[in-house]
Order: sequence, then structure tokens, then C-alpha cells
Amino acid sequence: MLSHHLQSALKDLRDLIKITESDIDDIKEAKNDPQFDRLSLKEEKLKSFETKKAMIDHEISSLMTQNPDMDLPKLLSEEQHLLLDDLKVELNNLRDVNKHYARLVLVVSNLYNNFLEKIVPTEMQGYQKVASKNSAILEVRV
Repeated sequence: MLSHHLQSALKDLRDLIKITESDIDDIKEAKNDPQFDRLSLKEEKLKSFETKKAMIDHEISSLMTQNPDMDLPKLLSEEQHLLLDDLKVELNNLRDVNKHYARLVLVVSNLYNNFLEKIVPTEMQGYQKVASKNSAILEVRV
């Protein structure tokens, strides 16, 4: 059962990586809608991975409880050790892909915020940003 949960968790991680790579491709081409469309799928895959990780933890805990005198490495098969190694590699891959995506999101966010600030200058009133009264582009006429 542990091997099954490990394989299933690996599939979820690989799917998350592919989805994030698609997001990276789309953000580079300013295609926002496909990214938003994939958001629910991404959340679903993440929840699925978290559930499978909990099952993996439970299976390992059960093995250790049933065999208190054995070390964990001796309780797991060679296949399970390989799957755990693959899981670690894929988690690192997901972290790297997410870092790359986060950098792109930050750049795009800053770009939009700078454009907005140039179009509608703001000033601080207490803790709130409000449109500047001296806005050269926007003029309110009564």
C-alpha cells in the first residue's frame, strides 16, 4: 500500500510541475486566462498530494509501530526507497519551478503597478493610498 501511495504522490507532483511550467509559458506570452483556468486543477492536485502524503506518513508510522525494534530503512523495500528518493527529487523540482514562476509573477505585478501609478498617481492619506488630487491625466469636471 505504501508503494501505491508513493507512486500516486509522485504522479501528483509531476502533474503540478507540468501545470506550473504551462503557467510559466503563458505568463511569458501574457496569456492570463489559461493560468486562471488551471488554478482549480492546481489546487485539486495540491490537495490530492497532501492527502497522499498524509497516507504515506500513516503507513510509515504503522510500519514503525508494528516493528518497534527495527530501523525505518530496514522496514522499507528497495522499491520504496527509490520512490522516496524520487519524491524528494520531484519536490525539489517543484520548488525550483515555483520559484521561477514566482519571480515572473513579481515582475509582471511590478510592471502593472508601475503603469497604474503613472496613469493614476497616488498619495498616502494615513495608511491608505488614494488617487492624487494633482493628477495630470485624470481631471474631474462637474
